[in-house]
Amino acid sequence: MSPSARPPLLTLQVQGLYCEAGDFFVDPWRPVDRAVITHAHADHARSGHRHYLAAAPGAGVLRARLGEISLQAQPYREPVDINGVRVSLHPAGHVLGSAQVRIEHRGEVWVVSGDYKLQRDPTCEAFEPVPCNTFVSESTFGLPIYRWAPPSQVFAEIDAWWAANAAAGRASVLYCYSFGKAQRILAGVDASIGPIVCHGAIESLNRVYRVAGVRLPDTALLSDVTRAATDRQTPDPQPLSRALVLAPPSAAGTSWLRRFPDPSDAFASGWMALRGARRRRACDRGFVLSDHADWPGLQQAIGESRAQRVFVTHGQVAVMVRWLGEQGIEAGALPTQFEGDEGEGDARADPTAPRS
Repeated sequence: MSPSARPPLLTLQVQGLYCEAGDFFVDPWRPVDRAVITHAHADHARSGHRHYLAAAPGAGVLRARLGEISLQAQPYREPVDINGVRVSLHPAGHVLGSAQVRIEHRGEVWVVSGDYKLQRDPTCEAFEPVPCNTFVSESTFGLPIYRWAPPSQVFAEIDAWWAANAAAGRASVLYCYSFGKAQRILAGVDASIGPIVCHGAIESLNRVYRVAGVRLPDTALLSDVTRAATDRQTPDPQPLSRALVLAPPSAAGTSWLRRFPDPSDAFASGWMALRGARRRRACDRGFVLSDHADWPGLQQAIGESRAQRVFVTHGQVAVMVRWLGEQGIEAGALPTQFEGDEGEGDARADPTAPRS
């Protein structure tokens, strides 16, 4: 970290971001005794820690992904004392249970944002500005070219693509990240167009979202659809030819995907704003839908934090640090192992999930 007159509440250790005063880490990437977790994506929530503290709405996802862990599920905004340090978790708007970590000690307040977005998302609590002295921010999409359209516009585009494919007798395969992105899509599309089939890695997390009280439309596994057709003894390809199929990118080219007749495929990600990314994916369509803040969103979140000092952890770090300096804000880069890559979408994060 860059030098400052204020003593740092967090320092960078080989295990991750460390609060010496409270003797805990935030999103550590190596096993530690006490970890405060911003959210359950694999680059922020890793196995092997002795004790976890995370926001209560995300407890189910953490347990689904990490198994049996010692977890303190803390309600949003309710502070907890950790060795004399006041810690509270505040909504980050990224995915279910995502949180910003507010750390207060001797009048100094730091906020670690984790990943966040400011767009409306019915599957998680909205981002909440948390005033602080020092703000630790992501910058996954920290370039002026990244400016998201309203979600309603993107979902209208997805619905139109799906409806056109259904009318032509083609399944609509939409690749997306299994945790967060898939559920946001489910909550936003028009489920009356046709059946929705989910890869097992996605469906296992759908169940966790439903248990948490998030409303999602009816979905099915491929095995459910084919079994129903077999039970009727009249195999019917029509449900599959009208279906919206949500799958992680790792499913591309697999035998599972070949069960769908003449599919049209698409990819949902913030990276679809770049032509090069769309070409590399070689999909019929690309839908620009991100669970991270765009350039204006990053600027807004940082401004609303009222922080005098900002550390940028991952993404377009150099650009964001330079822009902050131009605004008269003390800023620096903070090297971490966070990725912020929503193109991952891989079933490997859920190795026990059914694949059909």
